Amino acid sequence: MSQPAVSVEDLSKWYQLGPKGYRYGTLAEVIAKAATAPIRRLTQGRGAAREQGTVWALNGVSFQAGTGDVVGIIGRNGAGKSTLLKILSRITEPTSGRIRLQGRGGSLLEVGTGFHPDLTGRENVYLNATILGMKRRELERQFDAIVEFSGVERFLDTPVKRYSNGMYVRLAFAVAAHLNPEIMVVDEVLAVGDTEFQKKCLGKMQDVAHSGRTVLFVSHNMHAISVLCNKAVFLRGGRLICAGDTQSVVDEYLTSFTQGEQEDQQPDRRSGTGEYRFVAVRPTREYFSPDEEKAIWFQIERRRGKLPQVYLAAHLFNSQGVEIAQFDSRLVGQWAKDREVTEGIVSFTTPWLKPGSYRIDLSIWEDDIVDRFEGACTLNVSPVLPYPNSAQHGPSGGMVFGDFNWRTYAPEEALPHAS
Repeated sequence: MSQPAVSVEDLSKWYQLGPKGYRYGTLAEVIAKAATAPIRRLTQGRGAAREQGTVWALNGVSFQAGTGDVVGIIGRNGAGKSTLLKILSRITEPTSGRIRLQGRGGSLLEVGTGFHPDLTGRENVYLNATILGMKRRELERQFDAIVEFSGVERFLDTPVKRYSNGMYVRLAFAVAAHLNPEIMVVDEVLAVGDTEFQKKCLGKMQDVAHSGRTVLFVSHNMHAISVLCNKAVFLRGGRLICAGDTQSVVDEYLTSFTQGEQEDQQPDRRSGTGEYRFVAVRPTREYFSPDEEKAIWFQIERRRGKLPQVYLAAHLFNSQGVEIAQFDSRLVGQWAKDREVTEGIVSFTTPWLKPGSYRIDLSIWEDDIVDRFEGACTLNVSPVLPYPNSAQHGPSGGMVFGDFNWRTYAPEEALPHAS
């Protein structure tokens, strides 16, 4: 039996939270601490994290991936997904457990790492490719393909500090996407660029998946996970919940949003800088008709610090985890000001939702994420169709309903509104 390409055995990682009054040590103290780290890891083990001020990012995670497997790693924010990828990429060390990689590994964890704003696009391609481990001969062979994929050929000899954010991201991803390691570790690459470029990224990832390379792929996009991956791993709170075929693991993950997990309802356990937190969220009605306004009430508390103003965002997901719409308060000129307690309502009419249950995620933003509340509430839509007539076999295609009309006429007739 051949060795798995990736083997993760009882992997754990804990972090010491910075205590109040923490001071940076002297150089001698840092050297001494580094020298004794292996001994401390052996003597402390997992019990050390029971001390106050520590947190488990991963706790006893084990799974395997064979050659040619594309494994989706899923879970809510703070589940330990990125920590796992950093350990697999040798960026950080585990507290306990071990990993084994059969073959050369390559990572795409943060698009654009290593780009220098004063260098041209061409110079940054060479610099970034070198940082990511691409040989010069390989780079020269791939250079034209990288530039073509990025779509920034006209601006290749312009300093990247003059690029738009989209151009910067496209060039950075194009470099990373043309790496050719046996094991590829990828974190949320489909969240970059515009819709057209995201489709291009998905196509490139599919090419990688069909090339026989082993891929570990983190994403919140369940459609992408279902399309690209033949296996999946579900993490929650640093622990492995399940691993196996993609559909069963994705189903388990989606089901978790309807189970009201208490740890995810606790504001201070969620990701974000934490100045403000959602403390209560609920739809204003138990059921909504497809064509009526849907409204979600929320309450926000100031937890620590102050920000002059923040904006709010709501994301709407169907039961398969596909994001249907985003409602961003900036787009309608609405900002939340600093208060000890803020209440509000987010409402929408379109799209007309088909009967079923929908997940609402809420978030608070300044420059960085302040609070991200995944699975903040469930929105239920009644089975009554929003049309004047019924049909024996109701409309089943598509994701949402639409406000539409049909007209038919003889060729010699003109439509009433036609000129």
